[in-house]
This record gives sequence, C-alpha cells and structure tokens, in this order.
Amino acid sequence: MLVSLSCFGDDDRPVARIENDRVEVVVDLGGGSLTAYRLKPDGLNPLQWDSWSFNAKADETPPMTPRSMGHFLCLDRWGPPSDAERARGLKNHGEATKVWWEEAPDSKGAQGVLNLRATLPLADLSVERVVRMEPGSTLVQVEERVTNVNPIGRIYNLVQHPTIGPPFLDRETIVDSNGTRGFMQERPMPNPESPEVRWPNSLTLDGTESDLRYFTYDQKPAVVSFIIEEEYGWVTAASPSSGLLLGYLWKSADHPWLNIWRHLKDGEPFARGLEFGTTGLHRPGHDLVAKGRIFDRSLYRYIDPDETQTFRFAMFLVEIPDDFAGVSSLEYADESIRILERGPRARPIEVEAYSLF
Repeated sequence: MLVSLSCFGDDDRPVARIENDRVEVVVDLGGGSLTAYRLKPDGLNPLQWDSWSFNAKADETPPMTPRSMGHFLCLDRWGPPSDAERARGLKNHGEATKVWWEEAPDSKGAQGVLNLRATLPLADLSVERVVRMEPGSTLVQVEERVTNVNPIGRIYNLVQHPTIGPPFLDRETIVDSNGTRGFMQERPMPNPESPEVRWPNSLTLDGTESDLRYFTYDQKPAVVSFIIEEEYGWVTAASPSSGLLLGYLWKSADHPWLNIWRHLKDGEPFARGLEFGTTGLHRPGHDLVAKGRIFDRSLYRYIDPDETQTFRFAMFLVEIPDDFAGVSSLEYADESIRILERGPRARPIEVEAYSLF
C-alpha cells in the first residue's frame, strides 16, 4: 500500500496519490478533485473531464489556480448563488473547488489512508476528507467531515459530482441506478417536480421521452434529479467498449438525491454527471427554503456552530465483457457488493468490499 503526497501530476499541478496493488486514485490539490481512478497497470480513467473545457479560453493552457475536474465536491451548495451572494464573490457549486487543499498532519505514514482538508473562507466551513483502500480490492471508501466554524447555525448542501468523459463515455455507455421518482431541473418554480418521471425516464419540454440509461444525440433535459428510497443508493456507468464499469454506493440517509447531468460537444457525448448528495434542486438558497421538500425529501441540511457532520460513500471499478447489458440490481451485504447484469444472461459480478458504513 502506498500513499504519496505533495507530488506533481503530468501538468505540474500538485496532487496526492493513494494506491494499492490493483487501483490508483489521484487527487488534485487545486480544488480537491479526484482526477483519476483507474485499474493498474495503466488502466483507463473514467473521470476524464475538466471544467476548463467550458472556459472561453479553453484552447489556451489553463492556469494553475484551483478548478473542478473529474469527481469534484460541491460545497456549500449545488448550483448557483443568489445575485447578492455572487456580488460578494460566491460561485456556482460553492468554494470547495475554488481553494487549495492540503494534507492533514496525520496522513503521513498512514497505511492505505489519505487525509486531506480545506477551508471555505466565505462559507465559513471546513472539510476533511479521508480516503481508504484495502490490499487486493478495487473499492475505495471516502469519508468527508464538514464542520461549521460560523458563530451561528446555517443551511448548506454537499453534493458529490463524479463526471465521466470520453473515451470511457460514448454512445454505448450505460448508466443504471436505483433512483425512483424524479423531475427535470428545466421545469419552472414553484413546482419543478411537475410532471413527475420515474427512473430511467425523462421528458423534454415538448413531451418527448428520453431514456437516461443511454446518451446519444440529445442532451435535453440536461439535468434530471431522482430520490433514493432504499437504504443504500447506487449508480453505475458501464462502458462495454472499454470493458470497464465504474460504480458508486452510499447510504441514502447521507445522500438522498441522485442528479444526472448530460452534455454534448460537436454532437457527441462529452460529459455525464453521476451526482449524488443532500439536495435535488439546482437553485439558490432562498428557493430551497421556499420549496423545502420535494417527494418528501429535504432540499438542504442545517448545521449548528462547531458541529461536524459526516458523509461516506464507496467507489469501485470492475472489468466487464464487451456484450455487457447494464446493471439490473446491486446489493451490499456481508462485506461484498453483488451486481446482477440486466437481461436474460443475468451474469453476476462480485466486488470484494469491507465494512463501509
């Protein structure tokens, strides 16, 4: 087991690495994004996405400042600030990807554990991240602890933003989940949940049906949000052409919402967000408070001064055959993740896990 801190990536950005005999995880310290997660040796990285591609100067070399990439953290919000907050310097998705992260003192020398932390100066929140892996397993456990250093209580949100891109993402990539009731973010307030849809279906504004398991020629609706009604939530992205499946597992008590984002570039799939967290409404805080709940799920968290709230999830990689039809079900029990393929073949896949939650 190897933990490598304060080293540099291929583009000279400071990164932290943790790896075992099977997988490697790379964290960019300029924003805390998980920029690579791959099988060894030299496996394909599904998290190949960079927010710089949306910049007006995308054809130029990006600056060394923090930014969101790959799997990033939305904290203290998911979505835009209010006009007044924006005037004070707040950006979309909060500050977690706008600040530098650092290694925690207890990370040095730890076996199979990577400890990082960051402070959000405008939100007055601090976040600690602990990344763990065990020898012989492709599974990675992530724990994040959010502490309110404000002298008063406040509302906030935390959303994981895993983003997959080409070549892992193509027209044949299959996304599956146990999300249930959902709504399209493009629908107006005060009732964006009307009309309601059921995973994996969505509707465009003209009523055209879209299957979110696949992403071909149309990115509308761009963001669709679903609740998780089981004890554990999960989402998988399977790329039969790459022979690889990426999966996420979490407790719905921590992350009751799944948010699917899709973006085309030059007519081809360019990005898919497999986002899960504490909210399903991509709006400023005043709209979250006014709405309160959708499908009987809260749209924000409250945290007292000096309180720490803890969130956990697991991520895993498995090899799949080139005719894999997607995931029908996923179960976590007895320190194992059991995946069942969709369709008549119903081939099982087992991922060695451990005590995750």
